[in-house]
Amino acid sequence: MAQLQDKIAIITGAASGIGREIAHRFGAEGAKVVIADLKLDAAQATVDAFAKDGITAMAVAMDVSDEAAVEAGVAAVIAKWGRIDVLVSNAGIQIVHPIEDFPFADWKKMLAIHLDGAFLTTKACIKSMYANGGGSIVYIGSVHSKEASVLKSAYVTAKHGLLGLARVVAKEGAKHNVRANVICPGFVRTPLVEKQIPEQAKALGITEDEVIKNVMLKETVDGEFTTTDDVADAVLFFASAKSNVMTGQSLNVSHGWCMD
Repeated sequence: MAQLQDKIAIITGAASGIGREIAHRFGAEGAKVVIADLKLDAAQATVDAFAKDGITAMAVAMDVSDEAAVEAGVAAVIAKWGRIDVLVSNAGIQIVHPIEDFPFADWKKMLAIHLDGAFLTTKACIKSMYANGGGSIVYIGSVHSKEASVLKSAYVTAKHGLLGLARVVAKEGAKHNVRANVICPGFVRTPLVEKQIPEQAKALGITEDEVIKNVMLKETVDGEFTTTDDVADAVLFFASAKSNVMTGQSLNVSHGWCMD
């Protein structure tokens, strides 16, 4: 049997990049997947594309930093499919500045999407998981949940925060058979990362090739980017676990960048 047969899974930021790959993998493993994204048209286009592969999906507009939008999106899923078994908190953006030039509005925006979004989606989904006897929450953290890089004070702070949130959810959720874990990828060459390359080149006064080789991939063992497929494998591993033996944990998917 498929590993997620008939499970109901919400993936935020799932219209593109890592989120889309996770959603497709879940669908291929038998789950009904919710493509929750800020852009409803892009979410629906993903649903339509998945249908060609025999994957059952629904599109939901969701600004994860807006409590009302999150609650409405989760309610729509429960109204259609009755429950939620898996939440993958993936939605995120990147803004880079040195600390002395980091606009406070950008700092707040970063924390709102990464941390508030994780909290709000957890709060909304966990009620259904409690009511239905269990579930799995997977947060998409980063190597920056454990390491620091220049220009990324807000991102590093937010990704570190996800570890703490997951550990609390693991403790509170245990009696309800709800697990919470964090995946910590290295650099994945998504549009989000592609955008960072010229930004960091300009900020650091180096070439784009030097950003890739000497900043992004310097600490890996093989100079390779992590792939969306790598991340989807890891998320499926946590989402499909059969017991609470793995909860409150983090898993590095980074070509050896982080080895804790």
